[in-house]
Amino acid sequence: MASTPLCLNPLSLSAEAESMCNQTYGFLPCTTTVLGNLFLIIVYGYLMFVAATYLTDATELLLAIRGPGVVGGLSLPIFGDLPGAMIILVSGLSGSKEVAQSQVAIGMGMLAGSTIMLITVIWGSCVVVGKCDLQEFNAVDGQDTKGFDLTGFGVSTDIWTCYAARIMAISVIPFIVVQLPQLLNSNSAKRLAILIALIVSVSMLISFCVCQVFQKKIQKRRIAYAKHRHVISGILKHLRQRAMGRLLNDQGEPNIDVIKRLFDTIDENKDSHLSASELKALIIGIRFDEIDLDQDDAVEKLLIDFDMSNDSLIDINEFITVVSKWLNEANRGGPADAGPETIKVLHDYHEQTRQEHALLLGAEDQSDENVEDVENPKWNSFKAKMMLLLGTIIAAAFADPLVDAVDNFSDATSIPSFFVSFIALPLATNSREAISAIIFASRKKIRTASLTFSELYGIITTNNVVSPSVFLALVYVRELTWEFSSEVLVILIVCLVMGGLASFRTRFPLWTCSVAYILYPFSLAVVYVLHYVFGWS
Repeated sequence: MASTPLCLNPLSLSAEAESMCNQTYGFLPCTTTVLGNLFLIIVYGYLMFVAATYLTDATELLLAIRGPGVVGGLSLPIFGDLPGAMIILVSGLSGSKEVAQSQVAIGMGMLAGSTIMLITVIWGSCVVVGKCDLQEFNAVDGQDTKGFDLTGFGVSTDIWTCYAARIMAISVIPFIVVQLPQLLNSNSAKRLAILIALIVSVSMLISFCVCQVFQKKIQKRRIAYAKHRHVISGILKHLRQRAMGRLLNDQGEPNIDVIKRLFDTIDENKDSHLSASELKALIIGIRFDEIDLDQDDAVEKLLIDFDMSNDSLIDINEFITVVSKWLNEANRGGPADAGPETIKVLHDYHEQTRQEHALLLGAEDQSDENVEDVENPKWNSFKAKMMLLLGTIIAAAFADPLVDAVDNFSDATSIPSFFVSFIALPLATNSREAISAIIFASRKKIRTASLTFSELYGIITTNNVVSPSVFLALVYVRELTWEFSSEVLVILIVCLVMGGLASFRTRFPLWTCSVAYILYPFSLAVVYVLHYVFGWS
């Protein structure tokens, strides 16, 4: 590969340039001109886009046939990032160690560009196209009446999306590990850091896949817990209405006398015990209209809470102990003299649990279809496997010529290969996901926004653990020099900033898209200044 511009006129193909043009596999076309290599980048990039489409469609089809489980947990992360991993792999395996050192920057550019494009440009665009009128807690589905208002409209997501954003932020740990020893001059310490980062990256990939496998079970358990908390808050609110006095005394502590009187009013047969039927009568009287409540299941869970003696009956001491515990939880963080504000304390607690349940419930109906909902499962399973095979073959075949074309284009224009790959290659490997995310977000619903942003965070998490594993393995095995500190730094900055923004909030006003948009040119500027002005690599 040439490492300097070919001639004064890069658009012409001189005899010297022809002699420097190496055909990939000995027969694929090559060129050393700017326009020629731009054309090849477009052609090979499109073929990588086709490969990514086949792989994504195949894994989604398998997901529909077999459900989330192993397919969703293993196939989607691995095959979804296969084109990008293949580009990184061939960039580091090409030719001699010197050639690999030159071309591996292309793989790093693709990795950084994919992650940063998705979490900045695409994330911000999803906020813009998905904006709806914002209320206190969330957005109003399909309602967009406030015009250009930076705070009055935007998007909102469920709580699971926050968890996905946190996982995305955690996924940058391998980058932190490999970055720290670069401040030292010890080559042995740097090499050890690369090995440790590789081990951490592979471990995180395995953990992410396992988490994906069991995600639905975890979600269902959290939803059930949130529903139970909401039932408890509803009971407290109802007991407060029936109580002859405040449930919290002047010191903000449970009022035992009032709780005893409540026990007597619920104990209809006056046998000094509460039975399952009496608890069910209490729940029926409350009428939990805002949640789909299974009354028998709620009674069973309440009995577990109350019945410390395991006799299927609740005596007055058990009732006082559990209700006092609930009241203390509801008043946690409140004023010491919350007694006079008992009504407000219990109202706020009920609203908090209602909102928590609503946020969690937003993802409950996002389950994947099973085999009974898919026509011809055997044929579709065979079709999905053939698409996986075809997509893998295309990605493996054309990753190398794409890397060569990017490298030659960089030589012909004197533009560093990192910037070419940063901008161009993500369009080949992630454009399908980007377009799909924007279209899906445009439906202007909380559910679709949650799915869209969760999918983006999932793709970025995969980018941060699959491709770096391949990249770090190449650098370690081939003993390449680490020259990517500035590139890794921008990945860290962008992922942590956007991950921090998305980890602790479910409402995103329109102004948040400006933060995302600014980070894209900021990333390019930081790499250029650090790497090419200060020489920090």
